[in-house]
Amino acid sequence: MCHLSILFCFLSHQEVLGFAAMSCGALQIFFVSLWLLQLSCSPTGGRPCSPRNFGHGSLVCECGADYCDTLEPVTLPDMGSFVKYESNKAGRRVERSEDNLVLKLKTSQKYQKIKGFGGALTDSAAINILNLSPKSQRNLLKSYFSSEGIEYTFDPCAHASCDFSVRLYTYATLTDEDIKMKPLLLYASPWTSPVWMKTNGAMTGRGTLKGQPGDRYHKTWANYFIRFLDEYAKYNLTFWAITAGNEPTAGDIIFYPFQCLGFSPEHQRDFIAEDLGPALANSSYKGIELIILDDQRVMLPYWAEVVLKDPKAAQYINGIGIHWYLDFLAPIDLTLSITHHLFPNYYLISTEASTGSYFWEPRVVLGGWDRGSKYSHSILTNLNDYVTGWTDWNLVLDMEGGPNWSKNYVDSPVIVDKEKDVFYKQPMFYHMAHFSKFLPEGTQRVEIQKSSSCSLEFSAFLRPDGSAAVVVLNRSPNDIAFGISDPGVGYIETIATADSIQTYLWQRPLEERASSHWN
Repeated sequence: MCHLSILFCFLSHQEVLGFAAMSCGALQIFFVSLWLLQLSCSPTGGRPCSPRNFGHGSLVCECGADYCDTLEPVTLPDMGSFVKYESNKAGRRVERSEDNLVLKLKTSQKYQKIKGFGGALTDSAAINILNLSPKSQRNLLKSYFSSEGIEYTFDPCAHASCDFSVRLYTYATLTDEDIKMKPLLLYASPWTSPVWMKTNGAMTGRGTLKGQPGDRYHKTWANYFIRFLDEYAKYNLTFWAITAGNEPTAGDIIFYPFQCLGFSPEHQRDFIAEDLGPALANSSYKGIELIILDDQRVMLPYWAEVVLKDPKAAQYINGIGIHWYLDFLAPIDLTLSITHHLFPNYYLISTEASTGSYFWEPRVVLGGWDRGSKYSHSILTNLNDYVTGWTDWNLVLDMEGGPNWSKNYVDSPVIVDKEKDVFYKQPMFYHMAHFSKFLPEGTQRVEIQKSSSCSLEFSAFLRPDGSAAVVVLNRSPNDIAFGISDPGVGYIETIATADSIQTYLWQRPLEERASSHWN
């Protein structure tokens, strides 16, 4: 079955308060929408990568109108066997192999359930997709969202523009270009309010909402969220969650050169308690989940303590969103783990990450294996500290890492060369595959321990069908021999090749699933 979860939701909007609308063209967005709605996803054997080496340490897989590598649908081996999927720096890309289990095991300690994995279709990503021919567009979208691809399950969407737009704009009403797609799972986040509500009178730079929570500015901003949802609801487009605002520390304690709206944790708490929470609760969207922070994890646990210890605000909140850009300043056990144990009823979810974002880095590195390893390292450490999902930033960028109106270029798992009508699937793309394709929503993390010190990174899971999965990352330049024991089911002797990521899958007996109280 085809698995789709995308919405082209922030192209071409009418002007608001003097800001001109972005216009990429109704006809162009219609083509993308049409291809998505008509994707043919009949299962076939996987097709191999068409490799291109740009001299950056590993390869990319080149795709175009006439050819694109595909992955076979996930199938489990017979009882007593396991299947391994491996990608590595040397050139393997989610390659499948099988072997036998020889001992029996059972699973015990369980942790959080997985919500999913995905990436954002920014204005820039959509523009790059639209720059491809219809056949190449179809191959790209299938690569991300079908059973022949890596099966992304959710996608963030901005309320109006962000830095990965070609100009600045906010909403008055949605135009026809906004409502062509019907998503499966989507969440939304605003970068800024209209300027007349802001203390600095500008979409960029340091500034927040005028007045105080409970006043007309804050009520109007809360109603903006509702109006956003109203306009999409007219076309049967629904969201599973919204965030209270993208990177609220931008515009509050630091200066950002692109769209932002500053909030302190106290301000966000009171805005939710007095305005946004009641607005959602009194609307037809009271079932939509609300995510706070949506910013760097260095703000935890302080931000969560300020907001969630207030019962009036906490009653409206479901989760806590984190970005990865300042992780080097924020030890994970002192941020995520502590936050989870303080507030176990609120899920943690990673809502943005991208490589090439620091000023000293090259923006796009075609074939950069280390950038994929950074993704997998982040995902594994986050999952092992109670995070329920991980979201990439731009799905697709161009050879420069844009377009981006503020020239804030970064890298992406897929890079488009519009002049050649091809796109390159980076190592980051295949690192994401080892999670998004094999850990569907409802997968639950379980305990896994090492018997001695090693440099491997790993996490273990029970999938919704009761099968087991283990993801193993080897960031060292050496092969590492190791074993996986599932007491009561069996034991695997295997090798993590140098600079590789592997996903292992095997079935578990029905009695073992019952004894582990799978639910």
